[in-house]
Amino acid sequence: MIDINLIRTNPELVKENIKKKFQDHKLALVDEALTLDGKRRALISEGDALRAARNVLSKKVGELMKAGKREEAEEVKAQVKADAERLVAIEKESEEVEVALKKAMMSIPNIIADDVPLGKDDSENVELQRFGEPKQPDFEVPYHLDILEKLDGIDVDSARRTSGQGFYYLTGDIARLHSAVLTYARDFMIDKGFTYVIPPFMIHGDVVSGVMSFAEMENMMYKIEGEDLYLIGTSEHSMIGRFMGQIIDGNKLPLTLTSYSPCFRKEKGAHGIEERGIYRIHQFEKQEMVVVCRPEESEEWYEKLWSYTVELFRSLEIPVRQLGCCSGDLADLKYKSCDVEAWSPRQKKYFEVGSCSNLTDAQARRLAIRYKDSDGKVKLAHTLNNTVVAPPRMLIAFVENHLQADGSVYIPEVLRPYMGGKSVIAPKN
Repeated sequence: MIDINLIRTNPELVKENIKKKFQDHKLALVDEALTLDGKRRALISEGDALRAARNVLSKKVGELMKAGKREEAEEVKAQVKADAERLVAIEKESEEVEVALKKAMMSIPNIIADDVPLGKDDSENVELQRFGEPKQPDFEVPYHLDILEKLDGIDVDSARRTSGQGFYYLTGDIARLHSAVLTYARDFMIDKGFTYVIPPFMIHGDVVSGVMSFAEMENMMYKIEGEDLYLIGTSEHSMIGRFMGQIIDGNKLPLTLTSYSPCFRKEKGAHGIEERGIYRIHQFEKQEMVVVCRPEESEEWYEKLWSYTVELFRSLEIPVRQLGCCSGDLADLKYKSCDVEAWSPRQKKYFEVGSCSNLTDAQARRLAIRYKDSDGKVKLAHTLNNTVVAPPRMLIAFVENHLQADGSVYIPEVLRPYMGGKSVIAPKN
């Protein structure tokens, strides 16, 4: 959520930002917010004036009664009563205006960075850098599900019977590989100085609306029936929610955290669930990075975060690239975002394995996450998040890039201690 002061002082800038995101249907929200804000301020002013007058009039009633001017006192009493009734009406109207204003403000997108490429959707994202040389083996690379099945590492059919489409069982060495990648990623981030956290896997509705837009919520979140609880789509949700309503000691910033969680997603919308495979699914596990910092630090942390993901994938000998997300591909709260994509030898192209975002103060404003600086001033913090690794997609990249001609999968040296010393996963007969 952006600052109402920006809408008051520069509504055209806000409208231009909406146009850059190709959301022209939201342009009217800026004028609506201005109108509602003006109404809210007028109601506050009127209410303050009536409260101040009430004290004066109440005192006047006493003076008139003392002086024996009963008739005049009754007239003043009538005015006090009318003012009290008007105050009740103002308070009710103010609540309604506040709700409408908040709804409008929460739908207006965050101001995007100047260097965000302009484009309507993810097809117009821009490649920024490549890391590692993509390799193409001299044999055909099968579909990832076929590779995993030959390694006796996955059972999708049983999962469809127990849970439906978009779920899977991992077994044997592949299940161990899945856990090994997560554990390695955890240790990798701890070595970078991040604090390891396991957060709640369910959050209240006010946290959900604080960390994402309404559209994202509808397309992603599973609600627990009959309770004000949602299953998290990523640990970022509960990690950021942890600081809701807090004033953090500025000396403790930046907070650098890495969190593990299962993730649950409806995957509604344009992409949907795959009919076959584990690229887009309802349930998976992930290691995440979250940073809460001062505004002047967030650009630097953004660059650090995505580079850590690149470093992790390169340590696993997987070629990757950084893709700058264009304006139309940015969620409403994002100031800037990039994807890290891994090379797919089968498809002969890159695919997304992680996403890094700087949300500036958009989440912090919604959730009242503040800090006290060295001068004692209270300011809004900036929040950032980034995927360390999400094993379903990592597994695809891993088995495709490390598949050998005999159908076995090579294990890079850094992962072998987490795999009991194994250097290869061999197919089962």
